[in-house]
Amino acid sequence: MNVYKINDISELVAGNPYVGRGIIIGKSEDGKSAAFAYFIMGRSANSRNRVFAEKNGELFTEPFDAAKVEDASLIIYAAVKRFRGGVVITNGDQTDTVIDGLNAGKSFFEALKSREFEPDSPNFTPRISGIINLGENGFDYEMSILKSADEKGSACNRYGFSYSPIAGLGHFIHTYITDGNPIPTFCGEPERVKIPNGIDEFTNGLWNALNKDNKISLYVEYIDLKTGKSQKRLINKNK
Repeated sequence: MNVYKINDISELVAGNPYVGRGIIIGKSEDGKSAAFAYFIMGRSANSRNRVFAEKNGELFTEPFDAAKVEDASLIIYAAVKRFRGGVVITNGDQTDTVIDGLNAGKSFFEALKSREFEPDSPNFTPRISGIINLGENGFDYEMSILKSADEKGSACNRYGFSYSPIAGLGHFIHTYITDGNPIPTFCGEPERVKIPNGIDEFTNGLWNALNKDNKISLYVEYIDLKTGKSQKRLINKNK
């Protein structure tokens, strides 16, 4: 087994009906860009009734048809927010928890200690989060997953990962292994994936590989490490 293998993201998700929500963070092959992506999938009508909307450089989930919303508590949130030149990406309202914690002088991992997995028994969906710390000499990034310790949701296990970027390498963390009842949650370390130079190559490869029935929205951003300028791609299945 090659633990240093770098996978093609499209090959990892192709044929998998349900990987849930996913975060990818890494560095482009030419070393010029910090890159990240966030996508959502859904099985229920309530989950599928969503779109991504970008406002002032931040990303939000919004209802596609407000009249059909059944429960907004776990599906409507700010997914991407900026902080002192960096970026926070999560799959829930813990985005604001992280931002509030950073403003209070806490670290990324300390801020998340006040949160746990989602209260959606029997799945107990993990909360996945990431942060890109941009600086004058480049960047680093961290990722976290908060998971139920057992099938009863009796305790929360917290896992954190800290990375020094390597050109062409990214890390991919997602909420579920595949479909099921209950849905089996992600296990192990974030998966190693290739980050190409072209944002369109990465975006199209990932979007086309996600299950056509369950995929909902995808957002990808490449940040030029010299200029700070961003390239962005946003795809909504609901139009």
